Amino acid sequence: MNIFGSPTLVVVLLVVALVIGLAVGYFFSRYRAEQARREEEAKAQGIIQSANEKAAKVELEARDRALKIVQDAEKDINQRRNDLNREVERLDRRRAEQDARIERLEQREQTLNKRQSTVDKRANEIEKLYEQQLEKLQEVAELPKERAHQILLEEVEKEARNDMARIIRQVEAEAREEGEKRARRLIADAIQRVASEHVSEVTSSVVPLPNEEMKGRIVGRNGRNIRAFEQAAGVDVIVDDTPEAVTISCFDSVRREIARRALTRLTVDGRIHPAYIEKVLEDETKAVEKVMAEAGEQAAFDAGIAGLHPEILRMMGRLKFRTSYGQNQLAHAVEVSKLASILASELGANVMIAKQGAFLHDIGKAMDHNQEGTHAGLGAEFCKRYGVHPLVVNAIAAHHHEVEQESIEAVIAEAADAISGARPGARREDLEAYIKRIRTLEEMANSFEGVSQSYAIQAGREVRIIVRPEEIDDLASTRLARDIAKKIEETMQYPGQIKVTVIRETRAVDYAK
Repeated sequence: MNIFGSPTLVVVLLVVALVIGLAVGYFFSRYRAEQARREEEAKAQGIIQSANEKAAKVELEARDRALKIVQDAEKDINQRRNDLNREVERLDRRRAEQDARIERLEQREQTLNKRQSTVDKRANEIEKLYEQQLEKLQEVAELPKERAHQILLEEVEKEARNDMARIIRQVEAEAREEGEKRARRLIADAIQRVASEHVSEVTSSVVPLPNEEMKGRIVGRNGRNIRAFEQAAGVDVIVDDTPEAVTISCFDSVRREIARRALTRLTVDGRIHPAYIEKVLEDETKAVEKVMAEAGEQAAFDAGIAGLHPEILRMMGRLKFRTSYGQNQLAHAVEVSKLASILASELGANVMIAKQGAFLHDIGKAMDHNQEGTHAGLGAEFCKRYGVHPLVVNAIAAHHHEVEQESIEAVIAEAADAISGARPGARREDLEAYIKRIRTLEEMANSFEGVSQSYAIQAGREVRIIVRPEEIDDLASTRLARDIAKKIEETMQYPGQIKVTVIRETRAVDYAK
């Protein structure tokens, strides 16, 4: 019998296999579910652990920030506390300084009160003595009314003069203390000085010759060459015993320069006759005019001045051959312009107006040999004709006080002119003029009452006066120095300044026997 052939058995086996499969599947699913649950629990545990770590980290950072905020707050509080302490210390120092200042002011007030009381007491004493002197004078002196009145006036005048000398010293001291307030005008007024109107010109030029024979050729047959030269050039030619040289004399410096150049050229060339003399003079005239134009332009450039008319520059170029007390006038104009620029900058004035006025102030000296009038007036009229600024024209016309000065720039131009002429080494004068100025100073000082002797020293820059002490007291010495200085200013013309020194000496002599 085949057991597998029974259908019932097959069914049973199938059922058993099915049951076993279901059991295996159930247990396998249970295993998988348990494994999945464990994995989920592990993942959940990891998430919880990560969250805990993050929470701990956040908590730590929060604690750090809180600690930092606390530290910053403490630092700010400490800084503010230090600032407050410093402010308190500063206030304490200020309070101490204020207390000390108040104490000094109180002491000064007490001192002033004491001095005031002393002054009042002295004033009362002086007033009483004065009244007693007047009463005694009225009682004792048996004088006529007119004589007593005269004596009283003399006493009052003496006291008034003493007060005036003291007031002069006080005013001078106050002027020095308050100089900053009035510096602009006072500085310009203090340094200005009228320069000399009369100049000692160099009126001759010497022309060297190659040999003595050239003198005869210059003179020519019957003097025709020298006459033609003098007539054409407008100069005097002096042929004397000076070896290998002739002298050209003329007050016009430009003509003298043209003649010198022409004669030098003729002596080098050797052809000297009237026709050739006229040609050479004409050529040298053109050459000198070109030199003057270039010199005027160069001087304006050196002075930093632009925009002047060519005729003005040409006229300024003529000053290249003009001197005053040995000082070249074109160089003097440039120097005065630079000085005026410095003064105007320091005083806050118009620099360009001051520079132009100073540069052109002596332009009239280039034409005053040919026209009538002073060089200041001629120069002002000439510049006005060519459109120069009115304030510049006024500075030119007023630098010798021929007209009223209308601006501080005019005063600055005059002051710069005086500084340039008065500086050491700028000018020279001949012996006769020097001796005359020295004698004039001494005679002027000796003309005042009470003067014993006077001496002009330092090339006339200072005069020392010795007075008789029984006639001139200390206060009168101050007044005498001022009076002499004022008279010198009114009666003499000089560059720069002259110092007046009054010397008063008293000696007490006795003998022990």
